[in-house]
Formats: sequence, C-alpha cells, structure tokens
Amino acid sequence: MKKYVYHFEEAYGLGKELLGGKGAGLAEMTHIGVPIPQGFTITTEACELYYNNNRKLPKELLDDVYLKIKDVEKKTGKNFGGDKNPLLVSVRSGARVSMPGMMDTILNLGLNDKTVKVLAKETNNERFAYDSYRRFILMFTNIAKGHPRDDMDEMLDNLKKSKGYKLDTEVTAAELKELVEKYKEYYKKTFNEEFPTDPYYQLETAIEAVFRSWDNPRANTYRMMNNIPYSWGTAVNVQSMAFGNKGETSGTGVAFSRNPGTGEKVVSAEYLPNAQGEDVVAGIRTPLNITELKKRMPEVYEQFIKTITLMENHYKDMQDMEFTVEEGKLYFLQTRNGKRTPSAALKIACDLVDEGLIDEKEAVLRIDPYSFGTVLLPNFNKDELNKAKPIAKGLAAGPGAGFGKLAFSADEAEKRKKNGEKVILVRQETSPEDIVGMVAAQAVLTMRGGLTSHAAVVARGMGKCCVCGCGEAIIDEKARTVTIGGKVYTDKDTFSVDGSTGNVYLGEIKTEAPDLTSGYYARFMTWVDKYKYLAVRTNADNPKDAKQAVIFGAEGIGLCRTEHMFFDKDRIFSMRKMILAETKEDREKALAELLPMQQKDFEGLYEVMDGRNVNVRLLDPPLHEFLPQEENLIVELASALGKSVDKVKDRIKELHESNPMMGHRGCRLAVTYPEICVMQTKAIISAAINVMKKTGKAIEPEIMVPLVLEVKELKFVKNIICETADKLIKDNNIKMTYHVGTMIEIPRAALLSDEIASEAEFFSFGTNDLTQMTFGFSRDDASKFLPSYYEQKILEEDPFKTLDYKGVGKLVNLSVKQGRATRPNLHIGVCGETGGEPKSIEFYHNAGLDYVSCSPFRVPVARLAAAQANIKNPRK
Repeated sequence: MKKYVYHFEEAYGLGKELLGGKGAGLAEMTHIGVPIPQGFTITTEACELYYNNNRKLPKELLDDVYLKIKDVEKKTGKNFGGDKNPLLVSVRSGARVSMPGMMDTILNLGLNDKTVKVLAKETNNERFAYDSYRRFILMFTNIAKGHPRDDMDEMLDNLKKSKGYKLDTEVTAAELKELVEKYKEYYKKTFNEEFPTDPYYQLETAIEAVFRSWDNPRANTYRMMNNIPYSWGTAVNVQSMAFGNKGETSGTGVAFSRNPGTGEKVVSAEYLPNAQGEDVVAGIRTPLNITELKKRMPEVYEQFIKTITLMENHYKDMQDMEFTVEEGKLYFLQTRNGKRTPSAALKIACDLVDEGLIDEKEAVLRIDPYSFGTVLLPNFNKDELNKAKPIAKGLAAGPGAGFGKLAFSADEAEKRKKNGEKVILVRQETSPEDIVGMVAAQAVLTMRGGLTSHAAVVARGMGKCCVCGCGEAIIDEKARTVTIGGKVYTDKDTFSVDGSTGNVYLGEIKTEAPDLTSGYYARFMTWVDKYKYLAVRTNADNPKDAKQAVIFGAEGIGLCRTEHMFFDKDRIFSMRKMILAETKEDREKALAELLPMQQKDFEGLYEVMDGRNVNVRLLDPPLHEFLPQEENLIVELASALGKSVDKVKDRIKELHESNPMMGHRGCRLAVTYPEICVMQTKAIISAAINVMKKTGKAIEPEIMVPLVLEVKELKFVKNIICETADKLIKDNNIKMTYHVGTMIEIPRAALLSDEIASEAEFFSFGTNDLTQMTFGFSRDDASKFLPSYYEQKILEEDPFKTLDYKGVGKLVNLSVKQGRATRPNLHIGVCGETGGEPKSIEFYHNAGLDYVSCSPFRVPVARLAAAQANIKNPRK
C-alpha cells in the first residue's frame, strides 16, 4: 500500500509538496535538534484520497494513523484515552504554502469525562484540565462539526460578566466545570447526540474536518487571491499536546526572527502566560512582549533566543514560529518563512545578502510578486500628518496608510466598496471569515490582538494597511460604534489609519507616493533588472501615465490605445461628425480636424518616452461607442450638425450591433474606411518626425493593426500605412525606420500565424480578446457565472486575469513557433491584462516572448516576475 503517514523523524527531505509547509518544517526541525512535541504528518496525497473517496477517510489510511498513534504513545509514555497519563493531541492543517487562519486546527483532542479527571489528578491542576476540556469541546463543535461558536463564546463572556472578571484566567476550576457541562448540553441540543467520548472517533472526525477545511469558503477565497491551486490539497499534522495553560510557569507565543513590519534584525515575539496558542493567533487576548518570558524564566528565554538563531541560520530566511512553554520546558510547535510587509521583505532580502546567507538571485526569488506592488502604496503626506493629532494608537501591523468611513462587518465593507465608498473595517478582532472585508477595506483596525494575530498576519500578507490591538478604541460590533476617550463614532465617521506607526486619526489625511529612487527598493531593482530577460513596457495613452511608467522602470509603450484620445470633450464632436458623415469627403474633413489633436498626443508620448519604443494600436472599438445614447445629447448633436434628430437616431440605430465585440471594429474599420487609417498613420509618423527634429534622437514608430484574422486583411491595411508613411518620410527628407505588426487576438490568427508573419514585423498578443474568443466568454458578462465555475472546481482562476495555460497558452506557443518559422527575427510581446500578472509572465518568458506590457503601476511587479522567471529558467 502507498504510504500516506510519516513520523516527523522519518519525513526529513520529503518536501512541502508531500508534507505541506508545516509538516516539512516539523521534519526539518526534528532533524536539526529543535525541541518539538512528538507526532506525525498525513500527506497532501491523503487529502486527494479523501476527496476522491467521497470525502471519507479510507479504512487503510485510518489503520495507519492508529498505528502511528501507538508509536507516539511509546515515545511519550502516554496513553491515548487511557486511565493513566493520558495522551492529548493537536490536529492542524498544513498546506504547502502558508495560508494563515484559512484552515482549521483542533487542540486538546483525546479529552472526555474520564481523561479530564485523570489529567486533573495527575497534574494536580483541576483548573488547567477543565480549561483544556472546555476549549476542546468548543473547537470540536465549531470546527469538526462546522457549527458557529458565537453562542458558546457568549456563555463564557456572560460568566465573566456575572463574576466581574476581565480575563479568562480568572475563571475558577469549579466555574469551568459548570461551563463544560453547559457546553455538552448545548452540543447535545444542537446535534441531538452526546458529545463523543471515543478518542479515536474524535481523531477521525478532526482529520476529516481539516481536510474539509481545504474547501471552505475562506480558503477558496484566499487561494483565488494568491493563485494557489486547489489540486495541491493540505496535509494534516497530528502532534502530542504541549500545554501552555498549566499555570504561571507555562505559556504560549508566536515569534518572528526579525521584525515582520520593518525587517529590522531583532526578534519580534509575543508571549501570553497561562494560555494556549489559539488565544494569541485568534487575537482573543492581547499578548505581552517577549520580555515577559525573560523576566519570568530567564533560562527558557536564553534557550528560546538560541533556537531562533539556529533556525534562521538553517533556513536562511526570517522565520515565523509558534512555541509553548509547559512548566518551564520549551517546545517549538512549528516554523515557516514568515509573512512580512513588502518593505520589510526588501530590507530582509538585502540584509541576508550582506550577511552572506543568500546571493542576489535568491534574494530576487524571495520577494512575493503578488504583494510587491504594495511597495508603491501611498503614505500620509508628512505636512498633513504633522498637523493631525492621533485619537488612538495601536500596533503597526500592516503597510501603508488608508482612510475611509467605518464598516463593522466584512459583508458591510464589501457592499459599501462595491457602491464606491472607501471604508475602514473595524472589528474587535478579525476571524478568517473576515477575509472578503479585509480585501474590500482601505485599512483594518482591531481592538484586540497582537502583531501575530490573524488580522496582522493576513494584512501583512496581502499588503493591507492594518492597526491591531488598539485597546483605546472600544469597538461594539452590535451597536456599530467605536468609542475613543468617551466620544462615540459611527459608520458616518471617517478614520485615517497609519499602518507604519499604529496611529489612528479622525478625518481624511492626504496621501503621497513613496520615494523609489533610493534605499532598499532601488538596490533591489538593480538586481531585478540584472537578471531579467523579458523587457517590460507599459500600456499608456497619455504623457502623464507614460511618465509614471518610466519612473517605475518601463522600457517603452507596448500598447497605446488611440480610441481613448477621442473621448476628450474637445474632440468627441469631431469624432461624432466623422462617424455620422455620409460621404468620404465629409469624413475626411472631420478627420482633418482630429489629425492635429492626435498628432500632438503622440508628440507628447514620444517626448516622455525619450527614444524608447512606442507601439500605437490603430482604432479598435466599434464606432457606435462614440455616439450618444441619451435623448438630450442626441438632440444637441443633431442641432450642432444641422441634421434632423430622426436622421441621427437612424444612423445610431444603423451602427448598433448585436455582438459589437465581434462586429465592425479593429482592422475592419480600416478596410471599410481607409481614410481613418490614413489619418492615424499621418499623426503617428508626423509626430515622430517632429520630435526627431526637435531632440535629434531616433524614433522607430510601431504601428499595430488590431483584430487581424487573415494575412490578406493585414496586407491591405499595411499597404495603406506604408504608402502614407513613406510619402511623409520622403517629403520631410528624413531617415526613419518604422514597423508594422499585428495583434494576435483571434484564434484563427493564431492558427494562421505562419502566414500572417509574412507581413507582420511583430506580434502582440491581445489576451483579453484572445481569451474571450477562445473560451466563448464575454469578458463583460463572465463575472455573472464564473463564481459557479470556481465553486464547482471547473475553473480555478479567472482566465481574464491569469493566462489559461491549457487553451489560450497553447495558441500563444503555436503562434510563437509558427511565426518565427516564417520570420526568425519576429518581435513578440503581450499587451493584454495578463501582461502584468506574475504567473502569466513566467509562461510568456518560457514561451520565448521578447516583452510584456502592462499598466504603469504593475510595471515593477512585471519586472520582478520577469527576473524570477529567468532565474528559474535562464534565457541568457
């Protein structure tokens, strides 16, 4: 039988793909001598087995699990469900990449009415035993059975209120016994069965629950956000319990080997005495600084620091560790490469190179391209900030700054964001279910929780501004209020949240862009450019966007959409006049009005790009998009043109198309109305001539013909372009090289790319239309039904955001192969939405493209993704 379960000591070297990140970490920690509780890992392949077996654990897998439990009993000298020295275990998820808070954990498994009494007697600590038991019942009900925990949490809160307690630790053993009975009664009432006492049944149910959590809504949302394939699955780690809630010589905490917010080389850790790990991670209690451990148990603290140093030197990266102290004995429960803010990631990468732990290439690979763009996030304007006075202060947990009105739930934040509002998500503490609200919000503010709480870890991972543990802000989610210093704030109030300082301000503070010309960013990007092969261009239609893209490192313009230039209020009338013209002569008169305007636009782009390539796409959208639809605007247009309203309406009706995205657009306009192509070519070439004369620098315009499906079609349009361009160049007595190419955005064009390359000097993949036509999806309407495809696992990713390797990718590969067979020096790029998406960029690199083009603010991300692709699969 295939092996699905491994003890930690036998699993070293098997890798994250099989063991998950947590399991691989525990195996490696065992190998290098880090003290960890004994246990075993159930592999990711077992997860696949579970789903293929109708979401049930096969008997042979369970038999192996039970054998491993027997082994753990021997190693620990404890008995699972026994009358003496009972063995209790934790059951934790462990995907191959960290997904903080997205999947499930159950602690203290193995407790029942019998073992809790044995535990109380043998530890001489009745309070500890029943505190562990009530936690287990709560987690089993919530996670294994999938029932909300709110009612049970309320039982504990009501008990504390009735006794005047502030902390969970003040609840007595006798009161915990009563609470346990209430929990069991609630369980029986809810599920119509007694709380299970068989530890093996408990274990089986918990393992199934962890596997099941791989497919829960929050995990699915997180995977979609972070491009994590559903097929990976999760491992399960079963580990003997180390108890941090045994008393004042016990405790639990989370540590980072470096500061995850700033990257500073100093241990950043929090410690909670007499507690279990869920209290820290879930933000149920706000932990203390790690100095508390040093004060209470200096020898343990010294071992703690030495072990952290050992692990960072071994993994050669900043580590995120969970640890427990049980009656003076230190255990590490897990380690993983820690989530960090993008700015901290840059500092850590540079520092690790300086320390000789990694080289430049490894430093480039260490930065997550999906969160890297948040380095560009704005911070509060310093002058504005100096005038403002904070109304509260918490822990600086997530990068950047944000402002918005207060939203008190994830659903509310999401709805208000869709309605165009900027919101701040305010919560007592966040839970994994809040992920959609965190995505929607400008910033997150929590009352409880430390730097290692769910809110902090997830916010850092997604590059979201976050302040947590802000005890001055009394957040009442039911009343929908935040009270600070006696003043009450509601959803009508605006807060400004500074994720770099932890300060909270009333009102809106202006933001500004960060400095990208110096420091760690500038140093890191020199490595990026050193190792990348693909050029990175930008999609820009005006000098402002082009200038911003150059600041971000763009090497040219890969797509200038000329249609955007016609919507300006000074030009739209001339454009409409051209469209409504009844003769070629009238169209040419209107186009003559547009020519100087368009030429001026191109001159501005050429000047900003300073000799870099500029690729101009000829008019693409159907003409009806430029015409008014509202009655008053139609009347106004008819009056200005001296035409009857009915005549204008008839023309608008005539231009209407049932499926405009596949209708009279792109090069089809040039075939029908060659004079449009003539005007645009004149504007492009004349602008280049003028700027060349002005600057003395050579310019090689690139003219891109959209929506080509046949080589004869391209040749027809190319002849118009060349005849017009050659005459202008000759008349101006200037030497200029220009290039004519096409977009590959129709499947037929991809299939006939060898023929089309005989006329095209370059290809540029328009993946928006190519995806639309390959899938048969309307990109404007697909969002209405694609969620069902994700839910049913038919598709895992939005094909308009991440390239579809299997289908559209095959057309890309075919076009590259066939095109270069015809024209070996064929220049090939991509300018669709996927041109700035990291996973897609790796595909384009491997496919042999020369460049990618994306929006200005995605340029740094594209540069990084291109470098990472070339380091993994060098092309030079």
